[in-house]
Amino acid sequence: MLSLSHHTAIVKNAAKELGFLSCGISKADFLEEEASRLEQWLKAGKHGKMGYMENHFDKRLDPRLLVPGAKSVVSLLLNYYTDEQQVEGAPKISKYAYGNDYHFAIKDKLKQLFQTIQEEIGEVNGRVFVDSAPVMDKAWAVRSGLGWMGKNTNLITQKVGSFFFIAELIIDLELEYDTPVTDHCGTCTACIDACPTVALTPYDIDASKCISYLTIELKDQIPNEFQNKMDNWAFGCDVCQDVCPWNRFSKSHNEPLFDPKPELLDFTQKDWEEMTETTFETIFKNSAIKRTRYEGLKRNLSFLKR
Repeated sequence: MLSLSHHTAIVKNAAKELGFLSCGISKADFLEEEASRLEQWLKAGKHGKMGYMENHFDKRLDPRLLVPGAKSVVSLLLNYYTDEQQVEGAPKISKYAYGNDYHFAIKDKLKQLFQTIQEEIGEVNGRVFVDSAPVMDKAWAVRSGLGWMGKNTNLITQKVGSFFFIAELIIDLELEYDTPVTDHCGTCTACIDACPTVALTPYDIDASKCISYLTIELKDQIPNEFQNKMDNWAFGCDVCQDVCPWNRFSKSHNEPLFDPKPELLDFTQKDWEEMTETTFETIFKNSAIKRTRYEGLKRNLSFLKR
């Protein structure tokens, strides 16, 4: 038992030193409760045109199919909150996309964490995950006691709210496991009431109506039914987080890679509308905004003007 607690302390201390907000650990097992929920959600077509959500159903629910011999899922949170804001009236982008693409920043930290584990504990096999495989990030974070699944379907913590990224390290090392925390949404429905496209019901989201889906994931034209309902969002949407009372406890991140680019914050509506592909490639060189591509961003901006 001593080695279990010692190994667990090594993992959690290393995560803290690397700047992760928090680290929780759960047993690598089948996500039984999530299985029926995911199946019903897919059957109802709430994933829209994200066909990839239907793939690898079993792997989504059982990490041992992703990492043979997996014993532990190490869930990690990395803060991206910032007080800085865009020019008033300009098309809005989600806070998580203000700085460099989080995939690279987090993956580097995860690799360093994995390396530390191997150096201090010995031969440990596993994989790091940042949206890179069919892993149910939020479900594992809940199991690991990092927060609860809010009515807006985001992971929420009492201490810092929900403006953070979630990542995992799935390893074949047995550790001490954390326990889930209680739900603290209570009777609050702020997120549901504020959603511009009525995509939310308590603890459920119709992603096909979500502004983040419409501006990033959807490759076709945005359906006319959402005209005048986009709340001036050009990439992503933070509404259900902005109105969440728990986010009054959000603190600014300390990761330089997530610092917003001054040009981005200074962009006026006119700048956005007149943006050339060259400007797009320059300003968003290492940004998550490149996911929507220049054509996709122009589509979003033109839809906002209708």
